[in-house]
Amino acid sequence: MKAVIEGLKALTMPCHVRIHSDSALIINAFTKGWIENWKKRGWKKSDKKPVENRELWEGIIEAAGPHTIDWIKVKGHSDNVLNNRVDALAVEASQRFK
Repeated sequence: MKAVIEGLKALTMPCHVRIHSDSALIINAFTKGWIENWKKRGWKKSDKKPVENRELWEGIIEAAGPHTIDWIKVKGHSDNVLNNRVDALAVEASQRFK
């Protein structure tokens, strides 16, 4: 979620963006209307429990504001070269903080 926020914040002008993610949660939240439903229910899920990471969801919404976004689901841990590269970079970076 932070990667989506930071990627969008790095853009200096409104753009048409394709966000590829292996996170079904992120993709579905935007493509299946979950975000709108959460907001209508006061940031509660259909089971009445609070949406986790609300501040990150709001960060994505704010950063996405000026852009047109295509949300694209990719299969994680498969043969997607770019997704595998991102995973490797994330693991490498996380090792520096252990």
